[in-house]
Amino acid sequence: MSGTEKSKAHVEQAKEAVGRTVGNERLTAEGQADRAKGKARETKEDIKDNFRH
Repeated sequence: MSGTEKSKAHVEQAKEAVGRTVGNERLTAEGQADRAKGKARETKEDIKDNFRH
């Protein structure tokens, strides 16, 4: 995982945590959606790596 991907992951986690803390359902949902996108992105990279080796 590159540095930019790690920073995106931290932002996704923070977004969800802040949403839960302040009781903002929209922000929590955005954080969860971003997290799902990140997992899909990571899975895609893992698959690409497996085909390279």
